Amino acid sequence: MFLRTIAPCWPFRNGDGISSVVKRLMKRAGVVTPVKGAHVLRHTAATEMLRHGVPLEKIGLVLRHRGIDTTAYYAKADVALLKQVAQPWPEAL
Repeated sequence: MFLRTIAPCWPFRNGDGISSVVKRLMKRAGVVTPVKGAHVLRHTAATEMLRHGVPLEKIGLVLRHRGIDTTAYYAKADVALLKQVAQPWPEAL
């Protein structure tokens, strides 16, 4: 992420530099999510890949996860979309 187009460019003062920028921009844009900071970008990327049919194993490779459980945590199903395509449960006879 480039924050400046003109030199001098220097590193962030602490380890949460990218997250601080993302939090500030989300607040300015009025974006409200349960996840704050740079991790929201990872969650969004994983969810979008899942929505487009990318298997969890491939999403995990992109996000560099060691286990499929971590990838499943990041890639959330679109509940509203699932409600649209869900079929009613057949009654037991």
